[in-house]
Amino acid sequence: MRNLGVLLFWICSIVSPAFGARVKDVTLVQGGRDNQLVGYGLVVGLANRGDNKSEPARTAVDNMLRRFGLEIQANIKFDTVAAVMVTADIPAFARSGTRIDVTVAAVGEAKTIQGGVLLQTPLLGADDTVYAVAQGPIAVGGFLEGAGGVGGATMQKNHPTVGIISGGALVEREIPATVVRDNNVELLLLNPDYASAARFAQAINQEFPQSAMAKNPGSVEVAVPDEFKGYEVNFIARLGAIEVEPDVPARVVINERTGTIVATSNVRISTVALSHGSVTISIAKTPVISQPNPLTQRALGGNVVNPNDPQNPRDGLLALNGAGTVVTNTTQLDVKEERSRMGVLEENPTIQQVASALNALGLTTRDMMAIFQSMKRAGALQAELIMN
Repeated sequence: MRNLGVLLFWICSIVSPAFGARVKDVTLVQGGRDNQLVGYGLVVGLANRGDNKSEPARTAVDNMLRRFGLEIQANIKFDTVAAVMVTADIPAFARSGTRIDVTVAAVGEAKTIQGGVLLQTPLLGADDTVYAVAQGPIAVGGFLEGAGGVGGATMQKNHPTVGIISGGALVEREIPATVVRDNNVELLLLNPDYASAARFAQAINQEFPQSAMAKNPGSVEVAVPDEFKGYEVNFIARLGAIEVEPDVPARVVINERTGTIVATSNVRISTVALSHGSVTISIAKTPVISQPNPLTQRALGGNVVNPNDPQNPRDGLLALNGAGTVVTNTTQLDVKEERSRMGVLEENPTIQQVASALNALGLTTRDMMAIFQSMKRAGALQAELIMN
């Protein structure tokens, strides 16, 4: 539990605005964004792990072979071929011939695409226009080995049906991008906030007087000075180097799946008394073995035979040498209630004080999650609580 207090203190030290962030690190220039591309292709060269029964893969192979003047045979096997979806992000200002990374994912019954080669695949944008073409060997950060099936053993690491091709696509068509409109440049905040937008405009005006204006919490409009007309790239570079202290909202983010708690430095808690305890119920079954004496005899049906004449048991039952071992279960129920202590959190403590106070109560991460939720319902947590 001490590690959690150190973690919260360390995170608080990071988010505390001791130094400003560069404008280029917390904003985007309007018009200079990435675009998404997608395509459908084939991966070949798989070692009997492909889409043998996938109809889309058979159709794609048929169409590809017909392009080369070949007729597909009815009995051809497709266990070395896999149908895949190929995705990529084309950055702004990417010129023709620029290489970009692509991600390849199987869409059929292929067990793995490890060792496969992607055939030439056109990548389309949202307007159904081809902007890039992908091809090349795939790098998979995992593997699938073993015979599989009934009685077989299989070992798998990560996801062998997804891989990447670094620089696997060539840009064929440029996407027009305009960042200066009517002699203005618009900066888009990655984390929209009224205070942050006002601070950005103020910091820019100190460098370029009367040039910036915060239009809304998510954008700041900057006029290009006369001395930078025709040199807008240099002006945007100067804007990106300006340091600003963005406003950080009071927020507590809890990830229940991983047990992670992240709190910003502006989190405050009103005076509140806190006590936390739990009841643990343990139910255990213990097998008890009853072993009979070695000379004890029994008969089928449960009737005791005549020990003086084991060959002629009474009631016509066959005698058996030795009684059977009896196994019974005993159940133990244990109820344990943890002893809790009442703690008081003073008015408006810092996140370091909150972490120290909660750690002093000897709480686990899951306990702390429940406490933050309870404090939010009580109105004592002066911050936004996000569960994901």
